Formats: sequence, C-alpha cells, structure tokens
Amino acid sequence: MPSMVVIATTAVPDHLRGALSRWTSEVVSGIFVGSVSARVRDELWHAVTEVVGNGAAVLVHPAATEQGYAIRTAGIRRRIPADFDGLTLIRMTATPKVKEMQTPS
Repeated sequence: MPSMVVIATTAVPDHLRGALSRWTSEVVSGIFVGSVSARVRDELWHAVTEVVGNGAAVLVHPAATEQGYAIRTAGIRRRIPADFDGLTLIRMTATPKVKEMQTPS
C-alpha cells in the first residue's frame, strides 16, 4: 500500500536528484514528496545513502510509532534524531569551530 514520503536533501549530486524525481515531485529545491510503497521507499533511501557524499538527506515516512512517523538521516547533519522513551526528538550538535589564522610575530 503506497504511503506518503518526504525526502529533504542538501548538497547532493544532480544525478541523485534526477533519480528521486522519477518517483517523487521536487516541490521546492531539494524537497521531494511522493506516495510510494515501502519497497520503493527503501530502495530510494538505499540509493540516497550510497551517493550522499558530503551532502545530507532526511527521510520522513509513516510508521507504527506513537508519533505516526519515522525519521532516517544520511550524511553529516547538525540535527540528529534521538529516541527518548519511544519518541523521536531532534538533538542539536555544536557548530564546528573555525580555527583562527595566526599572524607570524
């Protein structure tokens, strides 16, 4: 039975965006929405995780949880899903610090 999925991507290769567009609609740049079976959803997510590279992606899909959905992530993100007593909450990580350039004395 098809169900709605949302895939959000950041800095992924163009060929991945093209592949996602075959099954979903890119409603805003990098945001893909569609209604697909669980098998197609899992295959799409496998394709995303294989080529995400330095980019990032998030998949939100219906699931038999208290919230009614599940979240999967790939790539490096500041927001990380964390299980808290059966609820998925989003944990923020610190921003990477940029080393200051030192001038020679």
